[in-house]
Amino acid sequence: MRDLYQAQRAMRAMRKAAIQRGVIAVLDIGTAKIACLVLRFDGPDRFRAEDGIGAMAGQSAFRVIGAATTRSRGVRFGEITAMQETERAIRTVVQAAQKMANERVDHVMACFSGAHPRSYGLAGETDLIDRVVTEEDVSRVMASCELPDLGAGREVLHAQPVNFALDHRTGLGDPRGQVGQKLACDMHLLSIDAVVVQNLLYCIKRCDLELAGISSSAYGAGMASLVEDEQELGAACIDMGAGATGLSVFMKKHMIYADSVRMGGDLVTSDISKGLMVPVAVAERIKSLHGGLVATGMDDREMIEIGADSGDWEKDRRRVSRAELIGIIRPRVEEILEEVRARLDAAGFEHLPSQQIVLTGGTSQIPGIDTLATRILGQRVRLGRPLRVQGLPQAAAGPAFAATVGLCLLAAHPQDECWDFDIPAERYPARSMRRAVKWFKQNW
Repeated sequence: MRDLYQAQRAMRAMRKAAIQRGVIAVLDIGTAKIACLVLRFDGPDRFRAEDGIGAMAGQSAFRVIGAATTRSRGVRFGEITAMQETERAIRTVVQAAQKMANERVDHVMACFSGAHPRSYGLAGETDLIDRVVTEEDVSRVMASCELPDLGAGREVLHAQPVNFALDHRTGLGDPRGQVGQKLACDMHLLSIDAVVVQNLLYCIKRCDLELAGISSSAYGAGMASLVEDEQELGAACIDMGAGATGLSVFMKKHMIYADSVRMGGDLVTSDISKGLMVPVAVAERIKSLHGGLVATGMDDREMIEIGADSGDWEKDRRRVSRAELIGIIRPRVEEILEEVRARLDAAGFEHLPSQQIVLTGGTSQIPGIDTLATRILGQRVRLGRPLRVQGLPQAAAGPAFAATVGLCLLAAHPQDECWDFDIPAERYPARSMRRAVKWFKQNW
């Protein structure tokens, strides 16, 4: 299989070509569901901002013309485990979205929540050739960031500058055209397990589709769920999915940290199934209809009928109190949130100017989770929903679709392609710089 570096460069060209043709699909490959949205791109003046496109959609105006979801198969912890089952599910959901859009889709962008992401902070600096910062200077300073040892079998998924400093002035978003002598850059790099992405590439190819981009679900969920002020001042998005819980921390409108906890709503469902001795499908229904995390005096008297279909009449007609159900759900959700808290502490989240935390994802819909999360994670917790984009169906506007909507925004305005400038070969200062530049050009 092609190296992931080369694949990413090819995917970028495919994405641009698909958007020029006007139609592209986004695919959220989750553990519980696979969602597909078909986007139509028009000129930048076709839709107005008040139509709900959102500022982060950038220069490319788009609208959703097709949407479909299906039950996910062959995916565990956000990673493909059964290729044929996942292929059938992807084919099903893409065909349904195409039918609704009445358009044929050849190119898709995909996001996933697994692959053991790791974040790195890189720093580099360079002396300016002329006193005015040019695109060439930006390329050189970014290429001067030394790539860490990622480890065997790991590749770069996202890499983007999060801060520039010119002489003694820092916090610059775009230094081009400014005067100075020394330019410095801070970059955020996210690495993932290469095998997971290679499986995804292969599965998409088996579906007769071309992959035009890949992203971390945590990144997309943060882009869609955090408002502009939260992204600027510092906030964390906790995307609570079925198989994995993604974390992304934003500062100055850039993602500066991402991680994934291999626990999610499926473990809650499994606990209910084992605790009440019912099938998983029944446990999922009970969780969705009657689940909760904060018990009250009424919950001892509120009885829930199991309503299973095992053939044993007495067993199927059992009733349990809602307080007993909360007693099963709460310890597992507490465990997930405690692990999230540990990851945020390790990332230094408490040092940000604002410690806003936004919960999104399907599991965040369990009643009372904001109260529990406030106690475990901190004082500033809110439930988040994805931004409204033009044409998005109401059924796809809930927290479970945050990563999907975020991928739409990234398709329209990918942040990691804004700084792709070439450097003349004669300006490379040293062999070490050449190696860094080679890595950088392969990734961007």
